Amino acid sequence: MAGRVGFVLGFIAVVFVHHAAAQKVHVVGETTGWTIPSTETFYSEWADKNTFAVGDSLSFKFLTGAHDVLQVPKESFEACNSDKAIGSALTTGPATVKLDTAGVHYFICTVGKHCLGGQKLAVTVSSSSTTPGGAVSPSPSTSEEPSTTANSPSSSVPKSGETPAAPAPSSSTAVMATIYVTLSAFVMNLLF
Repeated sequence: MAGRVGFVLGFIAVVFVHHAAAQKVHVVGETTGWTIPSTETFYSEWADKNTFAVGDSLSFKFLTGAHDVLQVPKESFEACNSDKAIGSALTTGPATVKLDTAGVHYFICTVGKHCLGGQKLAVTVSSSSTTPGGAVSPSPSTSEEPSTTANSPSSSVPKSGETPAAPAPSSSTAVMATIYVTLSAFVMNLLF
């Protein structure tokens, strides 16, 4: 019986360690937040210092009305425009974006000429947390001013006057909670 209890407790520990390592929230720009940076390479340098994996999230800290966040394809990122936007601009700060696919993800601020001033971010997301992530260097600036319109299938932007909701827990969080509760019940059954 002691062997079974040890096995179950060991399994619970592995589940917790896996869960802790599986998802990370990256605060974009750390203490600087999401703003017009002091250099055009600020966000690419920040991204180079971090590792991004599927399941992680980016937290863009900015004042509502001063900035926004829009995911765009590479061409729009390089040109600093919202053509072919992926989702709608997130206009209420702070905003959190879940990195749910591997590959390079591009984000810009569409307010004024902020993107042209370097307020843009490219992150490389790996399918595992052990592969180093990074950024794509920003291209030279153009004089085109970005549009503030975004077409979106998948973003959850609150309507005017609404309070933004907290991000929903991921399916892996729900699975881990279920496993924990089930194993806890099993251990209690074995002990008592």
